[in-house]
Amino acid sequence: MRIIKEFTKKDIRISIFSWNNKYLLKYEQGMIEQTFKVNEMDILEESDLDVFFSDIFLEEINKRFDEMHQSLRNQVENI
Repeated sequence: MRIIKEFTKKDIRISIFSWNNKYLLKYEQGMIEQTFKVNEMDILEESDLDVFFSDIFLEEINKRFDEMHQSLRNQVENI
């Protein structure tokens, strides 16, 4: 696995990896993470990955993080 890029945007840690002819896009916030796999054949240039860091896409990621954090809190309360 090769690291392409790592950065933080809007309180989300973003890591891009190249592995097995796929790009792995990993989004992290606190104890939660989301990973998307994109076939390298679908991306002509690495700069085409920028669409996955747009404000609109990150808003969707953030909504999912909110749901995931709530689910985790609910389960921890039941321990």
